[in-house]
Amino acid sequence: MNRKNKNNLTRKTFIKKAGVSAAGLFSAPFFIGSGKQKEFDIPPRHIEKRSYSANDHINVALIGAGDMGQGDAETAREVDGVKIIAACDLYDSRLRRCKERFGEDTFTTSDYREILSRDDVDAVINGTTDHWHEQITSDALKAGKAVYLEKPMVQHIEEGHRLIEVEKETGTPLIVGSQRVSSIIYEKTRDLLQAGEIGELNFVEGYWDRQSAIGAWQYSIPPSASPENVDWETYLKDLPKIPFDAKKFFRWRNYRDFGTGVAGDLFVHLFSGLHLITGSNGPNRVMSTGGIRYWEDGRDVPDVMLGIYDYAETELHPAFNLALRVNFADGSGGGHKIRLIGSEGELEIAGNSVILRKSKLPEAPGMSIRDFDEKIREEYQEYYEEKYPEKRAEIIEPSEFVYKAPDGYNDRYDHFVNFFDAIRHGKNIIEDGTFGLRAAGPALASNISHFEKRQVNWDPERMEVL
Repeated sequence: MNRKNKNNLTRKTFIKKAGVSAAGLFSAPFFIGSGKQKEFDIPPRHIEKRSYSANDHINVALIGAGDMGQGDAETAREVDGVKIIAACDLYDSRLRRCKERFGEDTFTTSDYREILSRDDVDAVINGTTDHWHEQITSDALKAGKAVYLEKPMVQHIEEGHRLIEVEKETGTPLIVGSQRVSSIIYEKTRDLLQAGEIGELNFVEGYWDRQSAIGAWQYSIPPSASPENVDWETYLKDLPKIPFDAKKFFRWRNYRDFGTGVAGDLFVHLFSGLHLITGSNGPNRVMSTGGIRYWEDGRDVPDVMLGIYDYAETELHPAFNLALRVNFADGSGGGHKIRLIGSEGELEIAGNSVILRKSKLPEAPGMSIRDFDEKIREEYQEYYEEKYPEKRAEIIEPSEFVYKAPDGYNDRYDHFVNFFDAIRHGKNIIEDGTFGLRAAGPALASNISHFEKRQVNWDPERMEVL
């Protein structure tokens, strides 16, 4: 064959001689160029800086001064016009630590009722164990104290409904401390989803894995801890009386009597963030499993847990499925991430950024005709070329976009700003009791599913197990 004849090969002849596999080369448009990642900065939320006189401070008391509670108090006092004036805990050393951190004039007590009786306390941070959440928060709201309540909102679903009633009756601000709902990263993710950047949402996955003893709740226990410096009787609340057990006081998250396991501690963050992004009120079906796979330390809650959830279609989002995971012995090194998958791309939240990756299906579906005889292959080839004509070459646009929050960004600070703006100016609470229970409810239902080994049907509107 001479060069002239070779160059004059028709497309059909080439397809026949090269075999049908070559047809795939012509089933999609040609592209030139190369895709590149683009990065964008997410602007911080504008928060007006103001000076307040001592008489105009919001005076805050901390109830439950463990590591999380003290961390909350540190963040709270970074907000203009906020002062920590009192602290309550059942361990003496923590009260001394509060004086070290917040000033020697900080009032301290082991009886939270003394905090609520003070006229100079405007608001409280409830950082207690989960089994104390509802009662202390309810008492505080009735005493006219606004409450920042650590997640999960409650230990039991019915407690959430009681707390919502008190919130409505008193009209006192209540915010649940799943701070990601105030995050500019999650807000950007919501905006990208609503703009249709990943097409139609169909699947979400999130995980929060750890590989450390502290991450697995093996918190430090002071050798000198005893009933002499821990108010064990008060700690037990209405549980059966048992002898002092330092593990159950300092490592309370490991026990169902005092905490809510990995679902209440970590799944709830993923639920609250997802509900902000999608506008969803929650799933309608909950299934979970897991077990104690590594930390055989006397705990009675899983150290590995998996959850699968069905979200029905609403006016705000299509039907989609959610998969969650926590692994406290993650040999890959741990980490946490949320991925929202759509028909044309994905959104990945990791650290202080959200990554948009776009991947649209080609208009031409390709051909699967190798099992047809020659006549039918040629017939289909002509049909295909007519239905999906070749397109001109196109420049490949970037397929990955990274949106980054400022270095050092702290969404917990933004969450406290929302709380204090509600106290000062009547601003709407972003995570009130209803939002909080719609995040906590599926997490608590996950525990029901795991321990009772059954599927749980959940009503996201009424916030109850069916």
